[in-house]
Amino acid sequence: MSARGAFTEFLRRETTGGLLLLAATALALLWANLAGGSYHDVWRADLGFGPSWLRLTHLTAGAWVADGLLAVFFFVAGLELKRELVVGELAGRRAAALPVAAAVGGMIVPALVFLAVSRGAPGAAGGWAIPVATDIAFALGVLSLTGANVPTALRVLLLSLAVVDDLGGIVLIAVLFTRGLAPLWLLAAVVLAAGYACAQWRRWRSPALYVPLALALWVCVHASGVHATVAGIALALLTRVRPDPGERAAPALRLEHRLHPFSAGLVVPLFALAATGVPVTGTALLAVAEDPVAQGVVAGLVVGKAAGIVGGAWLAVRAGVARLPAGLGWRTVAPVGLLGGIGFTVSLLMSRLALDDAVAQRRAATAVLVASTLAGVLAVLLLRLSGAGRARAQ
Repeated sequence: MSARGAFTEFLRRETTGGLLLLAATALALLWANLAGGSYHDVWRADLGFGPSWLRLTHLTAGAWVADGLLAVFFFVAGLELKRELVVGELAGRRAAALPVAAAVGGMIVPALVFLAVSRGAPGAAGGWAIPVATDIAFALGVLSLTGANVPTALRVLLLSLAVVDDLGGIVLIAVLFTRGLAPLWLLAAVVLAAGYACAQWRRWRSPALYVPLALALWVCVHASGVHATVAGIALALLTRVRPDPGERAAPALRLEHRLHPFSAGLVVPLFALAATGVPVTGTALLAVAEDPVAQGVVAGLVVGKAAGIVGGAWLAVRAGVARLPAGLGWRTVAPVGLLGGIGFTVSLLMSRLALDDAVAQRRAATAVLVASTLAGVLAVLLLRLSGAGRARAQ
């Protein structure tokens, strides 16, 4: 295998994205705390272009990453979600019941915990959406660092509930953070999406058709007032996942295979670099500790996620609509709830959308980093303890 091929295969590993996220986050924190002026100058640089009616004239470098490149991340996540729902681990109601119940619990309980802790403080009205998300790449990256003999079923459960959680996050973005809806642009986006679906149905395969179509759809969604990342998930859910007779792989699998290295190796780390450059001085951490909204984010991600994921799964099993995979017990499932508290990518995006004040956004971003770190460390400790316990038992 060539060096380029080996590097591409490395990027395709599901844990690679988490490792690159760690590196990008460390770099962002160093850059922002040692040379904060240049950090903010880079990401606030105006890179807008085109006529004003396109609504692309005043987009900053950070906005292009959050609105543009991140749409690729959600497209890849959406492809994975549809594949899991149609032909994968989530195919069938009983197979999907456990991760779906866990994901739903992992969205509702953190929101309730946030509202209880934030106590109606300014920004709390929309801030409850911040702790509902789970970062797939980062959670899998942390899971790979445990050193424990992690059961395959545990990893599948984490992956499945995180994918469902991502879909829930996209729905929240579309519903809660659509401002100044432009009906004509939205209608144009629907027409383009229908054209994409028709091309899939007709089995057309030319990138010369799909690339301009996807770019035009993104422009229309962005101009409509709906958050532009919704374009990625919409295209993914319209992509065919079942191969035709004689076809080596369905379009969804081919696209996922080609785009995953780009998403994991560039898009997600670049977003982390643009979004996580927050101060981590004693003063900044003290401000987070004293801010009710930031307190709610930390409590929601660390406590609410763990309680919601484990509680949702337990209720589904208790009601008889789901069962634990073979080889998993509740002691093994508990760390999954903590790993779900690694919100990161979507939580950082939510903080930028839900809070209008720049200071509040920075505090919320710092809170997401603190909570994700704490949840990851606790999950690793639990997984190592459970792994050691199995080793002793053997």
